[in-house]
Amino acid sequence: MTGRRRPLLLAGPTSAFLMTETPLEAILKRDRSVVLAGLIILVVFAWAYLFLQARDMSSMMQYCAVMGREMVMAQAEPWRSGDIAMIFVMWSVMMVAMMVPSASPMLLIFASTNRRRRELHRPFVPTFVFLLGYLVVWTAFSVLTTLAQWGLHSAALISPMMESTNPVLSGVLLVAAGLFQWSPLKGTCLAHCRSPLAFISTQWQDGMYGAFVMGVRHGLYCLGCCWALMCLLFVLGVMNLLWIAVIAVFVLVEKVVPAKAHWWVGRAAGIVLAAWGIWMLAAGSAL
Repeated sequence: MTGRRRPLLLAGPTSAFLMTETPLEAILKRDRSVVLAGLIILVVFAWAYLFLQARDMSSMMQYCAVMGREMVMAQAEPWRSGDIAMIFVMWSVMMVAMMVPSASPMLLIFASTNRRRRELHRPFVPTFVFLLGYLVVWTAFSVLTTLAQWGLHSAALISPMMESTNPVLSGVLLVAAGLFQWSPLKGTCLAHCRSPLAFISTQWQDGMYGAFVMGVRHGLYCLGCCWALMCLLFVLGVMNLLWIAVIAVFVLVEKVVPAKAHWWVGRAAGIVLAAWGIWMLAAGSAL
């Protein structure tokens, strides 16, 4: 036969293999678009949940103000198991809303690498496995922040709107976050988060389990550079959507701006946070 090859007309196992591979190959060629669309949908749903939670909480506080002090005092009652579960879900969804956008460059590169490996007939691993490993780390962090909030609530150090009522607590958290911006640990962890290609080339592991471990490892690096900023939510308000958005944008900027610009952005933020914290400590001691 001298005509052009037409694989779909061939009979036998080879034909079946090519026909079954065609739809997958078509999807893989659009891997970045598919993954990006999925991430956008996930983040939009997370922010919608936070918006509804913040609206409900604001409505409850307005109702309490109308009904009198007794209703407000009821908010300070000890937590029940349902309250703990609700706060844990809130923190977990918040971490999705805040951290997935900054992890998007890594996820897109992981998806592109998978496509190229598939073209070489290597095993294909869905990107969501990597994302799952990443989110497991932040879910574990949500457990810790839920327990911390429980303790602060029990000690009457946060308001019903989940913001610090103690200037010393606020000052310590702000100073700690400011100093951490200058720490070697922050720089090391952020360097890994800022270099997706280097991470993929040095940390790659095959298979579902390997992708999950890679996601966990990347999540640990992100946690290492961002945990102090997340703790600032206790100062600014755990359900303060404006500050949640500000911190999320700052985390994204730290990971995507050029290295020289980041040096100034990160350290300038550290100075501002530390100065703010010292001012709050001074104000608290004057009371």
